Amino acid sequence: MEPTDAAADEPQPSEKDRNFVTALARGLELLRAFGTGEEYLGNAELSNRTRIPRPTVSRLTYTLTQLGYLQHNRHLEKYRLGPGVLALGYRFLANMGIREVARPHLQQFADATDCNVSLGSADRSDMVYLETCHGHGPLIIRLDVGSRLPIATSAIGRAWLCGLSGERRHQVMQELAAFHGSDWPRLQAGIEQSLRDYAEYGFCLSEQDWQRDISAVAMPLILEDGAEVMAINCGGSSLRLDHDRLVNNLGPRLKEVAARIKQELAPKYGASR
Repeated sequence: MEPTDAAADEPQPSEKDRNFVTALARGLELLRAFGTGEEYLGNAELSNRTRIPRPTVSRLTYTLTQLGYLQHNRHLEKYRLGPGVLALGYRFLANMGIREVARPHLQQFADATDCNVSLGSADRSDMVYLETCHGHGPLIIRLDVGSRLPIATSAIGRAWLCGLSGERRHQVMQELAAFHGSDWPRLQAGIEQSLRDYAEYGFCLSEQDWQRDISAVAMPLILEDGAEVMAINCGGSSLRLDHDRLVNNLGPRLKEVAARIKQELAPKYGASR
């Protein structure tokens, strides 16, 4: 996936917000600027991507290197993500008990359907896989933990939108409209269709919308009375997953999987809907 402008796709806080620490925010923006498959970036590239002045970037990269969140290659005069970032990611995942609860159910469904079945959460304009289980068939999508899918076109992203309150969904839709620009009317139409599908079926579809050869079904996983919303999906090759199979087979079965996960999570997370 191509890297995005880290500063452009996130609303900036008001200058009057005295609780907002700009230096911390800028440091985190630098870490976000590293795209998938990119090992090294220099100060000039980081400045261009984040719109942070280069002198400030130099001080931030120095600090982040000293703390272990970046590593500096003196020969290239560039930086790459350091082990500190990985440690934070692992701690986050380790503290999410939902993964341990959900994984057996997801794997069982993946084995039964020969599909990719995943749990995801939103990060800006994307969904990020927190857990993913693969089936054993020849046409399996090989996406792993940390993979990112666009909210606007993926079934899991649309399902997450369906799980939000009306006010929160409106806010996210405005952010997505700003991010996608001229493509938004087309993407919005797909999201609105997913909202209708969710109202009718209790799950969402993405039929060759994210990628031409992939189709999927997904539904939200709503926890703590809506305070936390995630989503789960089941996807695979569109050659296997036609509309009838998505609607009449995989969708209803995914609803059963979600119900079992939420039942097991209820004592801890207060799963709802």
